[in-house]
Amino acid sequence: MDRRTLLASGLAIASIAPLRAQAPAPLKAAQRLPLWPRGVPGGEGRIVTDVFVKRSPDGPADDIAWTHLATPVLKVTPAARPNGTAVLMIPGGGYARIAVGNAPSNLAQLYAANGTTAFELLYRLPHDHWAAGPDAPLQDAQRAMRVIRAGAAGWGFDPAKVLALGFSAGGHLVGRLGEQAAAKTYDPVDAADALPARPMAIGMFFPVVTMAEADAHGPSKRELLGTAPDAATTDRYSLERHVPATMPPTFVCHAADDRTVPYTNSIRMFTALQAAKIPSEMMIGEAGGHGVPLIGRDGKPHVWIDLVAAFAARHGWAA
Repeated sequence: MDRRTLLASGLAIASIAPLRAQAPAPLKAAQRLPLWPRGVPGGEGRIVTDVFVKRSPDGPADDIAWTHLATPVLKVTPAARPNGTAVLMIPGGGYARIAVGNAPSNLAQLYAANGTTAFELLYRLPHDHWAAGPDAPLQDAQRAMRVIRAGAAGWGFDPAKVLALGFSAGGHLVGRLGEQAAAKTYDPVDAADALPARPMAIGMFFPVVTMAEADAHGPSKRELLGTAPDAATTDRYSLERHVPATMPPTFVCHAADDRTVPYTNSIRMFTALQAAKIPSEMMIGEAGGHGVPLIGRDGKPHVWIDLVAAFAARHGWAA
């Protein structure tokens, strides 16, 4: 199964109920929460329109990807019976698009049904020429974490217990969020910006990590940095070269047969995390392509779901 199966397929929530002992609670409708109440940073004078396309002509109506995004939002799937935790999920798309639909993804439904309020981020893309350039997605990710924490009481979770997961290019973005949570990328706009942007823990799934030519995902690199980035820029956006002592505990997951983003990206990241003495764990599966399945071949939730939950729980996040 590929990332489309993970993020956009129509699996019934009953199929994933065994993940937790309690019966799944009825789901509330997804909400859309704009990130920037007074316009995006550096958006003055720029005309960008939200545009999405179907990912497959014959696919489901909500199997879409956003090729331009003017209004970054959090898509919220509230937990009917909150257990005190939240998760931010950052989808991929090679920084050329954001591969997520309007309805709650299956992964968001899984978490919400088991008590974790789920947030999915629709972030700006560099090719829309925002003032921050390749840092526009990072601005949105930092702001998302702060908005999530600002609303924690209303959604019923502990603002400290926010796990962040990123997939493909979203894995690169969640890695940047972990590495640069404290970096000032925009001027504060309200009280939420006084809150920390650092997740309690992060998960990087089939992630884009390096911009070094041997292992780089060419399309993501071109979208993020242009066709001819200099050596300093290439280094700056290669995650494995800048793991700080403040990096959150990090779980890395890849399939060995990924033909889109080489699994060596995850190995580079894990090696750098270990060198920096960051609590970290890596799962490399034999097969799976560019993605990890939500449900295994035995019909049960795939092992990675419990592995990342157990890893995060060891570091203070529990569901």
